[in-house]
Amino acid sequence: MTLYRLHHSTVYDYAEPVVLGTHFMHLLPRQRPGQVVREAHLEISPAPETRRDEVDYFGNPTTTVSLTGAHKQFSVNLSATAEVSHPAPPPADQTPRWEAIAAKALHGPDVAEYCLPSPLAAPQNEIASYAAVSFPPGRPILAALLELTQRIYGEMTYKPGATNNFTTAAHVLTTRTGVCQDYAHFMIACLRALGLPGRYVSGYLRTTPPPGQERRRGADQSHAWVSSWLGPEAGWVDLDPTNNLLVADEHVTLAWGRDFTDVSPLRGIILGGGRHWLKVEVDLEPVLT
Repeated sequence: MTLYRLHHSTVYDYAEPVVLGTHFMHLLPRQRPGQVVREAHLEISPAPETRRDEVDYFGNPTTTVSLTGAHKQFSVNLSATAEVSHPAPPPADQTPRWEAIAAKALHGPDVAEYCLPSPLAAPQNEIASYAAVSFPPGRPILAALLELTQRIYGEMTYKPGATNNFTTAAHVLTTRTGVCQDYAHFMIACLRALGLPGRYVSGYLRTTPPPGQERRRGADQSHAWVSSWLGPEAGWVDLDPTNNLLVADEHVTLAWGRDFTDVSPLRGIILGGGRHWLKVEVDLEPVLT
C-alpha cells in the first residue's frame, strides 16, 4: 500500500473579462477496488454562485459550478490524499482464453457497453488487424494484453503537441505518435475490435519515480491508461501502454468512461473572455509514514 498526497492546479487567464461561466469537472478522485480516498477538496476562485456535487453515469464524482461575476482568471485547485494498493491479477498464463472473455462480455450489463464504439476509440478493420497479432486463437487474455501493451509502447512515439483532445484511434494508427490519451484510445479500440471491453481511465502518475527507476512518461500532468476485463472472477485489470506497465501502485484513479469525452477534467461554457491561456500543474508524491 502506498499513501499519496495529490495536488492539481488548473488556471485560466482571460484577455477580457468573463461575465458568465458554467464549468463541469471530473476532478475529485473516485473510490475503487485498490484505492481509498481519505480526503479530497476543491478550492475554486472566484467563489461560484452555485455548486453541485453529483455522481455521473459511470460512478465518477462530478462538480458543476456557475459564476456570474466578471472575472479575468478562473482557477481550480485539488488537494487529496489517497491510499493505493491494486490487487495483483492472476498469472497471465492462467487467465481464460480471450475468446471466452469476449463471449461473456456480450452478456454482462456492466461490461458490454465498453465493447461498443465511442467517438475517440472506435474499432476499424485496420485496427483489428493490428490487435490480432497479439491475440491468436486460444491465447490467455492477460498474456495477450501484456504483449499488446508492450507493442504499443515500442511502436509509438511519445510526442506532446502532435495530437489534441479530439484525436481518434484511427488517426493514431496512421501516425503512431501522441501522448498518453492517444496510447489509451488506440489500445481500447484494439480491444473493441476483437469484441473485448476496453475502459478509459483518467488519473495521475507518481511524479518522482522510485529509486533506480526511469522517470515515467506523463508524470507532470493528468495521465490516462486502460482497464480490460478478465472475466467475472478476476474482474478488471489496468494497463498503462504509455509506460508499458501493469498498473500496481504508481497510479491514482480520477475517473473512467468509454473515452476521454466522458471524463474530461474540466469543460464548460463562458460568455466573454476573448483569448485565454491555460496553466496546469500536477504533483503526486508518496507520503512517508
